[in-house]
Amino acid sequence: MKAQALADHLAENSVDDEYQPLNTYFSYEEVNSVEAISEYINAWKMFFDGAVNAKGVGIGAILLSPTGQHYPAIARLRFFYTNNTAEYEACIMGMNMAIDQDVEELLIMGDSDLIIRQAQ
Repeated sequence: MKAQALADHLAENSVDDEYQPLNTYFSYEEVNSVEAISEYINAWKMFFDGAVNAKGVGIGAILLSPTGQHYPAIARLRFFYTNNTAEYEACIMGMNMAIDQDVEELLIMGDSDLIIRQAQ
């Protein structure tokens, strides 16, 4: 299905001598919330994500210190999980990393609306 969507997109936006950059469509209807975060916040930041496909389940998280240091971590899970469960595992892994670093204030960011709302 993804391959068909890509083929349809390329067919609708063919390249010729008068090439112009693609006009990407971004529907604002699907965006629940957007929040600008100051780069000068003196707190640690954590980004997390989980992914599930036919080959397995992967999770990742990255901690950013107030001084700009990056602490990335990734893992491949051995059991099949739903996408929501993979997102939970990624968030938990990141929070455990923050605990190990003795982080006192942490701003958590991810693309899972379910987890973000439950964490709030």
